[in-house]
Amino acid sequence: MSNESRNSGQDTGGMNERLWDFMDGRSNPSEQKLIEELLQQNQAWKARYQELLELNKMMQSGELESPSLRFTKNVMEKIARHHIAPATKSYINKKIIWGLAIFFITLFVGFLVYGIGQINWNDTSGNSFGEKIANININRFFSNTWVNVFMMINIMLGLFLLDNYLSNKRKVYRKEA
Repeated sequence: MSNESRNSGQDTGGMNERLWDFMDGRSNPSEQKLIEELLQQNQAWKARYQELLELNKMMQSGELESPSLRFTKNVMEKIARHHIAPATKSYINKKIIWGLAIFFITLFVGFLVYGIGQINWNDTSGNSFGEKIANININRFFSNTWVNVFMMINIMLGLFLLDNYLSNKRKVYRKEA
C-alpha cells in the first residue's frame, strides 16, 4: 500500500491500526510525525481519531460489571427447579430385574428339560450317559412345535414385562413433571 493511499484515509483498517499504535505510543517517531500532520490536515483521520479516543476513554473508565449478590442464589434456585436424575438404586426396579432373570432361567431350564427328555433311557446298547447326550439331535429342538410354543410364550412374557416397566416409568415421569 502506498503512502498516498494511507494519507488519503481510504484504508480504514490501516487507519485504525495506525491510530491505535499512535495512541498507545507504539509507532516510531517518523510515523508519529506523519500521523500528527494527517490529524491536522485530513478531516477523516481527525474524525476517526476522535472516535477512537472516546472509545479508549470508555474502555478505561468502565469497570467490569459484577453480578448482584443474589446472582448465585438465583442461578441455584433455577437449577433446583429442574428434574435432577435420581441415584441408580432409586430408578432401577428390582422387580424388573427379577422378572428378566426368571424369564431367562425358565428358558434355559425348559431347553434343558426338553433335551434330557430326548434321551432314550431304555436304550440297552450299553452307551454311557455322555454318549447318549452327544447323540442328541439339536435340530429337533427348534423344529418341534412345543419348543416353538414355549419360546413364543416366553417372548410374549418378556414383552409384557418390558411394557409394564416402560408404563411404570412413564407414570413416575408424569408425576414428577
